Amino acid sequence: MTTTPPGFLPTHVVPPHGMPAWETPDPGRPTVALDALLPVRLAERRGDWAHVVCSNGWSAWVDGRLLVAVPRDPPATGGPQAGVDDPRPLLDRAEQALARYRAAVEDLAGGTLDGEAFGHLTRGLRVGVVVEGESVWLYDTERERWVYADGTRLSPYAAADAPAGEPDHAPTRVVTPDGGP
Repeated sequence: MTTTPPGFLPTHVVPPHGMPAWETPDPGRPTVALDALLPVRLAERRGDWAHVVCSNGWSAWVDGRLLVAVPRDPPATGGPQAGVDDPRPLLDRAEQALARYRAAVEDLAGGTLDGEAFGHLTRGLRVGVVVEGESVWLYDTERERWVYADGTRLSPYAAADAPAGEPDHAPTRVVTPDGGP
């Protein structure tokens, strides 16, 4: 589980299979790939290229067409509750996955588990939780999407599918944290 520093507001998440990254907007200068579902903040666009900043301050250039946009505000919570999922089962699954991971870490640190067994026990294990006051964003592994919960219900927040349609070939523009140019 990744903790984000106070004040870091992601604008996007990395697609579910991760993505390559570059030092500059030049395919000849690759760097370390970004992890799947990593929250990032868009700092600049140059056509299809996007300069992103991670919560730890590290930055890279990526194919901006593949980033999954995160809405600025969570969905409205004043509407009817019909057909809306209860957040408790998803919270239970996240808690169980985190407990399984922690138990494996404890066994590895205690010497009762080797690296290969640790990898086997944790393979395919995924959990994503961001809590900010009364709001929580959870990664739903069954539907491969982020959801927002206000304590009483879940609402889709960010899909994991790549954006559809024609890529944006806009000129370079700097994006501010409030979403404006």
